[in-house]
Amino acid sequence: MEKKLFTDCHIVDVVNRSVFTGSILVENGIIQEVGSDVSAEQAEVISLGGSYVMPGLFNCHTHMCLPPDPAVNFNRNDCQITMLALNHLQQYLKTGVTFIRDVGGVNFIDIDIRNAGKKGQISAPDMQVSGKCICMTGGHGWQMAREADGPDDCRKAAREQLRAGADWIKVMGTGGVMTEGVEPGSPQLDEEELRAAITEGHKAGAKSCTHSQGMTGIKNALRAGVDSIEHGFYMDDWCFDWMKEHNVFYVPTLAAMYWIKTNGTSAGIPESAVRKVNAAFEDHLNTFRNAYQAGVKIVLGTDAGTPFNPHDKTAYEIILMTEAGMDIWDALRAGTILAAEMCGVEKTHGSIECGKKANLAVFSKNPIDCPETVMDCQMTVLGGNIVYQA
Repeated sequence: MEKKLFTDCHIVDVVNRSVFTGSILVENGIIQEVGSDVSAEQAEVISLGGSYVMPGLFNCHTHMCLPPDPAVNFNRNDCQITMLALNHLQQYLKTGVTFIRDVGGVNFIDIDIRNAGKKGQISAPDMQVSGKCICMTGGHGWQMAREADGPDDCRKAAREQLRAGADWIKVMGTGGVMTEGVEPGSPQLDEEELRAAITEGHKAGAKSCTHSQGMTGIKNALRAGVDSIEHGFYMDDWCFDWMKEHNVFYVPTLAAMYWIKTNGTSAGIPESAVRKVNAAFEDHLNTFRNAYQAGVKIVLGTDAGTPFNPHDKTAYEIILMTEAGMDIWDALRAGTILAAEMCGVEKTHGSIECGKKANLAVFSKNPIDCPETVMDCQMTVLGGNIVYQA
């Protein structure tokens, strides 16, 4: 029996939107007690020196197998990709990220890594993975996806991902920024194709997410029963009402657009990608603001692995969301308890409460008063164990 008492800290309570001084008692990786008067015999006492403790952050749109190169490179072999992914996972841990949802791997490497993490063979965030994305022939991301055409083929493609062990089914509802020759607003898999893949996932208890940037593709995916919209450049009130009624989450990935626009063609990003981003940038921000005002559930994800969008800057999405008008508490909740809800792990993750896994991120200042402090993680605790300390 292993007991640890994290003491002399300020606890950021994302459920009740409050910060209080106290201690956290952890036993065998699970939080046993939280409060201002917590003590325990035979516990290892870890003083945090007045630091601020948050639940470990979530990043719910990652590509662990992809480095943030200026242009997508599909010339690496599986060994090289695996080494990259393992390094990226360490970057997450060093920045307070203790849970990721990976939504597009290469050759099922993401599933193998998830399995190794569950067995304790590697040090890595807790994670859910999707295997290969499902796209139409020549569709967005086709170089690393399972291409499928027609409902029957999409159904089979989903079954292949489930057989491999995917937690989520990722479907491509529209074109995207980084694939040459496709446009973000153009529909790709149609409603029946999307429904076939999504239904197969739901039958097996797997949720579904869709890369959908244009409104037609988004509405196709919503009517087909998708569980989360990724990117979502163009949405209207019909979309927001549907999402609220059917508990569909929105993962806007503001960082993906931001880093491309900030760096541009002079940094080596393809002209076609920069053009697409410049055309949609302000519309994307406006959709984010409108979705927030409408009360859509928004979750933090960065699309890490796209150009200049690194795996060690998850928290920058919090900064971007607040700069776009989101309240800091809502931004922190997007990266903790709401993310846990979307992933179906809110009973075990996402907040500092008794009975939950002791996944913690420690910062020097109060993130409510100083949002930028989330960019400087001082300590990461995964399952009660300190896996990073500055």
